Amino acid sequence: MDKSDVTFERMRTFVRVAERGSLSAVARELGVGQSTISRHLRELEEAVGVPLLSRTTRRVTLTDEGNRYHAKSVQILRLMEQAGDEARGTRSAPTGTIRISCTAAFGVLHISRLIFAFQDRYPDIGIDLSLTDERIDLVREGVDIAVRLSPLTDSSMKLRALGRSRRLLVAAPSYIAARGRPAVPQDLAGHEGIRMTNVAGSDTLVLQGPGGERHAVPFGGRFRVDHGLAAREALVAGRGIAPAHRWLVDDLLGEGRLEAILPGYSLPSVPLSMLIVPERAGIARVRLLVEFLAERMAGMPGIE
Repeated sequence: MDKSDVTFERMRTFVRVAERGSLSAVARELGVGQSTISRHLRELEEAVGVPLLSRTTRRVTLTDEGNRYHAKSVQILRLMEQAGDEARGTRSAPTGTIRISCTAAFGVLHISRLIFAFQDRYPDIGIDLSLTDERIDLVREGVDIAVRLSPLTDSSMKLRALGRSRRLLVAAPSYIAARGRPAVPQDLAGHEGIRMTNVAGSDTLVLQGPGGERHAVPFGGRFRVDHGLAAREALVAGRGIAPAHRWLVDDLLGEGRLEAILPGYSLPSVPLSMLIVPERAGIARVRLLVEFLAERMAGMPGIE
């Protein structure tokens, strides 16, 4: 083989294997057999003339030459995709697939509905939505956009600040009837709390009083969970008091199924942001979704 045998198809396969670290995962993603993936990689390495990947029974890793080749390949493929978008311009509707990652409960309750509306407007754009509360490597997972509720420090990504998510203490009327309503923050020590295991410091609640005074009170309970939707169910079932994002419980408050606790005291709000892979930001369909989500999320309950 010679250098002319370095095809875009083989290069794409190599990039995805390098990012996923698994031939079988890429085969499933692309809907082809693993033998096809192996053949693409073998033919690419033969054309380039150096080993690009080191294979073991458990994982595929990049060689030093592969690292350098991967960086250039990503640039080439993204420039090619962007060039196609620009060439098509307004002559055709945006097409292709966008991969988006989102905090789980927020994605189920709100982002999924926004995606439906986006696809109604742009029916030729596909969306792969991944719901997780874990921090992921956007490039390795092939994600274009990530919606996150937390302070973010990844300087390698483009950051689009969307506002802050307001939180409040809530409980079901049945819980209040059985255990009483706290009147001051110190009363929380005698109540059953619903805690998030994936939130650091959830065993202490920090509240700000009407006069700006700060209250840090112990917060315990028998039920702990790592998913916002499970916490929501526990609240409705009267299992305790919990600090909740307004967007998580706004409908339940409106229906009277939950009530605000200590409404004169406030909890710290949480940043809501979008992370965009810089090389994907210029692609038309990604740019359209970023602007669409930013506009729609600004009007959500509790986002300020």
